[in-house]
Amino acid sequence: MTETETNTPNRPTHRLFHVTGEGEKANWMRIGAAWSHKDGKGFNIDLEYMPQKPGRIVLREETDQANEGDGQ
Repeated sequence: MTETETNTPNRPTHRLFHVTGEGEKANWMRIGAAWSHKDGKGFNIDLEYMPQKPGRIVLREETDQANEGDGQ
């Protein structure tokens, strides 16, 4: 394999969110997951949903918290 070979554990290392709004009124919707490459220079991304409305895509490290939907 190449240098961009993934370090693919069963669980993703990061989550992707589509975020609309700002501050406490922000709405965080989980849209996918990411696994970091072994060399630490990139990610493999699995999008489960492609946002159709304006907003931003945020990549956050995976946590063991049960409440994953708020991105904070």
